[in-house]
Order: sequence, then C-alpha cells, then structure tokens
Amino acid sequence: MPTFPHGLLFIRVYCEDTDFSGRVFHASHLKFLERGRTEWLRRLGFSQSTVAANDGIGFAVRRLQVEYLAPALMDDLLRIETELSELRRVSIQFRQRILRDQEPIVTAAVLVASIRAGRPARLPESLLERLRTFR
Repeated sequence: MPTFPHGLLFIRVYCEDTDFSGRVFHASHLKFLERGRTEWLRRLGFSQSTVAANDGIGFAVRRLQVEYLAPALMDDLLRIETELSELRRVSIQFRQRILRDQEPIVTAAVLVASIRAGRPARLPESLLERLRTFR
C-alpha cells in the first residue's frame, strides 16, 4: 500500500500494550491506529482540538474493519501507515497498516464521520480543500 510522507508514525510496544501472553492486546492496535490518523491530520496542519475549537467539529469512528495478521510483542518498534482512501463532505475513509520491519501485522479500513452536537456535519472547507490534494 503506498503511503504519503506524512502518513508514517513509529510506536514502541510497552508492557501496558500487552496482555498476559506478552502479545499486544487487540484493543491496543486500535489505539495505535487512532494515533496514526490523529498524527496524519496534525502533520497536515489540523489538530483535532483546533478543529473542535474553531469549527465545533469532532470525529467519530463509524465503521472499522480490522485484520490481525501476526502478533506484535513487547519492545517491537511498529510502523503505522495511514492513507486517505475516500473523502466525502461529512466523512473520511482511511486505509491503515501496522508493520513490524516489513511484515504487515494489522490492516484496517476506518470510516470516520465528522459530527457537531452529535449529528453529521460537513467537514470544514479548509480541511476538505487540503484533503482533496490527496485524491
């Protein structure tokens, strides 16, 4: 999967990320993916807190499809790749992968909805304009 230069994040696995077997707990991968999307947006100049403060917009995961391909272990250095796959007025679809070295260990498709006061809301025009450059 090709990635954008801004779509990379490296995360070290700590004890708190693992379960009793020493493998990364499945929900920890979801946190890693969230961090990947958040940092991808931040590198484009849009922190979630600023978008919320300026536009009253928050983001909510609407759909998540995850495949766990191999375990990650304590002290592994993981690479989270994030790529925009579809852009709509009120949602962003991401493709993401978590890799250890060159080995994919998790793949995910994540649909994130833009919301204001608990209802779907149009993404801010400045964000839409910037994201359109990646289509």
